[in-house]
Amino acid sequence: MALRPHALLPRQYDHRKVLATTVDAWGRALWLICPDAELRPRSHGRPYPQPRTRPYDALLVIDSEGAIQEQFLRGVSLRVTQLDALPNGRFVLEGYGDAGKHNAQIYGADGRRRRSFAMGRAVEYLMADRRHHVWSAYFDEGVYVDPISAAGLVRWDSGGNHQWDYAPPKGIEYIDTVYAFNVDDGVAWASYYPTFPLLEARTNGRIRLRTTPVVAPVGMAVHKDQIVTLGGNRQPDRLHRCRMTEHEALLIEEARLTLPNGAPLKRYARPVGRGRHLYLHGASPRQWYVMGI
Repeated sequence: MALRPHALLPRQYDHRKVLATTVDAWGRALWLICPDAELRPRSHGRPYPQPRTRPYDALLVIDSEGAIQEQFLRGVSLRVTQLDALPNGRFVLEGYGDAGKHNAQIYGADGRRRRSFAMGRAVEYLMADRRHHVWSAYFDEGVYVDPISAAGLVRWDSGGNHQWDYAPPKGIEYIDTVYAFNVDDGVAWASYYPTFPLLEARTNGRIRLRTTPVVAPVGMAVHKDQIVTLGGNRQPDRLHRCRMTEHEALLIEEARLTLPNGAPLKRYARPVGRGRHLYLHGASPRQWYVMGI
């Protein structure tokens, strides 16, 4: 199966200064750029952009089916690592800052900060839906030391107010690290270490866990009773298509995911699962690709 091109950051924007990027619940690609960033070296991998001063004004570039819009976010005090769009033209950012544990910020449609709040340490995923729900999923460095992160999966409203923590049923392992995540309106899906069950968590409070044949997937797309996982069983380009029953996900077929031109899919950033679609990009944040069920 081949990926399809989804969105491309125009060349007039410096992709080396992209602090964070995602595809939101409306299918729009978002790139948050700090024009005054400098590239800092890493011990491994490519340099990363670091704002020279804080607070700073960030430029948000939005691609909606090829139509490009710009939005400035004023007075950003975080070194942003994740962002997402909220209803009513608002945005939520998460990252590292100087204001104690307040590592999340909400911005209004006018680009001004509305609220800062603590989202916990070691946020692996930050994703919102179109119904005013925000989900944060965590990895082990937060789960074992931070009281907010300890649940492994937390839900907030779109104003940053805490609503729900995951508590596994009796006899089920707690979350150590969320590996793969998918958010649709009113529901989140997660596969987590150590046992990699398929968790379905709905905003009405209902949760369900299913066994799956896939260990350590890194992405998933979900539609009705179908789920496609990417990257499980130590095969980064492998797709597993499964049919969900009440208690398990049954393997139907396997396939290989490739780039649009058929070239092998080797390295990619953490995928973004939005219902039936799975979005991903390579080492550069400029080009987003998509596959779907």
